[in-house]
Amino acid sequence: MSVTQLSSPTPHRGATPQSTDAPAPVLQLTGISKRFNGIVALNGMNLNIRAGEVMALIGENGAGKSTLVKTLTGIYRPDGGAINLDGKPVSFGSPQEAMAAGITAVHQETVMFDELSVAENIYVGRQPATGTARRIDWKRIEAEAEALFARLEVDLPVRARVKDLSVAQRHFVEIARALSQDARVVIMDEPTAALSQREIRELYRIIAQLKAAGTAVIFISHKFDEIYQVADRYTVLRDGNFVAEGSLADISESELVALMVGRAVHQAYPKEIAAIGGPLLEVENLCHPTEFDGVGFALRKGEILGFYGLVGAGRSEVMQALFGMTADVRGTVRLDGKTIRVATPRDAIAHGIAYVPEDRQHHGAHLTMPIMHNITLPILSRIGFFLRGKRAAETAIARHFSEQLELKASHLTQHVAELSGGNQQKVVLGKWLATEPKVIILDEPTKGIDIGSKAAVHRFISQLVTRGLSVILVSSELPEVLGMADRVVVMHHGRVQRVFERADATPERVVAAASGIELANDNLEVQ
Repeated sequence: MSVTQLSSPTPHRGATPQSTDAPAPVLQLTGISKRFNGIVALNGMNLNIRAGEVMALIGENGAGKSTLVKTLTGIYRPDGGAINLDGKPVSFGSPQEAMAAGITAVHQETVMFDELSVAENIYVGRQPATGTARRIDWKRIEAEAEALFARLEVDLPVRARVKDLSVAQRHFVEIARALSQDARVVIMDEPTAALSQREIRELYRIIAQLKAAGTAVIFISHKFDEIYQVADRYTVLRDGNFVAEGSLADISESELVALMVGRAVHQAYPKEIAAIGGPLLEVENLCHPTEFDGVGFALRKGEILGFYGLVGAGRSEVMQALFGMTADVRGTVRLDGKTIRVATPRDAIAHGIAYVPEDRQHHGAHLTMPIMHNITLPILSRIGFFLRGKRAAETAIARHFSEQLELKASHLTQHVAELSGGNQQKVVLGKWLATEPKVIILDEPTKGIDIGSKAAVHRFISQLVTRGLSVILVSSELPEVLGMADRVVVMHHGRVQRVFERADATPERVVAAASGIELANDNLEVQ
């Protein structure tokens, strides 16, 4: 394993010393520190990246990656340490100063002006002007935007409104904006989280173009297959500290995970044996005019029922319908043998059905509210509206689920917006578990979560079913579905294509069913 660790004055054992004629870093961070109300977010962080190189920034949620990105892009000022760009010290007082210096970021959750066009978003705040009246030169803006997309080999109308774009297209707009400013360093923060496989391949191609043009890329991802696909080198953070850096060619995935979490992760999917009973939730002929048709399945007591399918298969749409979020739905839903009507989320909660949505930031949590209030929000009627002197009960409930989910936060009154993505997801999980449901639907529960937090969530899911709860696990990560589910429902084009028992759910069979393909010599029938 080739690494350099901060705690060692000499290269880590097995490391390859850097060549004296190696090109100087385009960006170098030395001893960067940052504190918030006495809490250490970064402690002596080091990072080096060269022109035309992709550096993977790796760490668990809460390791300090987001703080580091915000420091690099001028949102935060470091409390100590030095930032050098092209060998010269720099200090950014705002995102505009960082962008002007050539450092820009492409975030998982893109921030743009939805009502403006693609071209307007690329040049917003720095539109070229023409004539004595100094009017905005719209022709030049659109021509230059078209030239940028031609350079990226991306077909995207520059007059299209951003609100009408897909997630992938929004990312391409941000990359084009970076190129329009001659960016020296482009930070990509979980850029593939909501992309299809085709869009991911397109992004990989663009990253290769950026490398070839001499742009340095900092790539943040929790998916190791992506890291090894696109990155040249790695830098590992843990609990705000620089841990190691080196060449990805010299380190295995298991060694990288051990550096990241401070321990070896032997069991990614800690599946516990639970007693599975009879049917609890039965769905028959669930239909929607445009999203799905004839969907039927049964969820048994104490079971984890996995739902898998390619993008657009209709998995999330079915779950939203079961939670009363969708109109014009027909079909029969039975709970404990009794037919129920779920027209609103309030109906679903009353029947004991909880839904943890995929989009935690927009649909799962109130980011500007404290952790404590988020967790108890669905059960205010139980502990008392306006609390009425029951603050101790609210605190006890919030602390109970925070501890069970291993939530990393400074205090229960901390705003959810201040937490890492993985810890935000844990708050959403705690919020719905506090309702004491019979059935909990988890839609992409580990999306954007690091491997250590994933293991904690998987452990908790496994513990839930040992207590008699039934879980529907919707995931686009095949290993997660195969590792955690007792049975797997595979959807294709809005319909249930196959249902596999755990022993029969091989990767080949599941992917074939999700693609609408029948494998030769596969005589399993839809159940």
